[in-house]
Amino acid sequence: MSQNSKAKRDKRKKQQAKRPFLRLNAQQQVQNHAVLTNEDGQVVAAIGLQGREWLLAIGGQTMGNAENPVPMLAMLKHLANVQEKEGRKVNLEYSELLQKLLDTLAAESGQTADEYLDKLVAEFETVEAEEGEEAAEAAEGEVVEAAAEATPAADSDSKPQA
Repeated sequence: MSQNSKAKRDKRKKQQAKRPFLRLNAQQQVQNHAVLTNEDGQVVAAIGLQGREWLLAIGGQTMGNAENPVPMLAMLKHLANVQEKEGRKVNLEYSELLQKLLDTLAAESGQTADEYLDKLVAEFETVEAEEGEEAAEAAEGEVVEAAAEATPAADSDSKPQA
């Protein structure tokens, strides 16, 4: 090695552009695109974009992610409908980007954005209704089983026990 090699290397390093430090596990900021707030102004649920991934957060916890945020928007709209049926006032706001995605998907299916979103919300309501019916049927089955167990078997040879 020459005596000038360190000097040349240092000079070359100084001429290179500065690059930012990469932090381990550094995550990009989440940009909110849909927010469901209650009457006190507290965020109940939100849809955000982090990099190229859409995230769904409910109650401050990330519940899922997807490439298409429109079904998550339908879920938030369904949640808003349920909250309003229970007498709570909520407000759902979403960004222009989300509205454009919704418009694009609706145009592909030959519907307006509101019709398309209402159709997706209706799917959540039918799933919820089916689950409610299954739970009611299961409860009825448990009541019948409990009643059958409660009635004593009548044997002619058995004597009442004290």
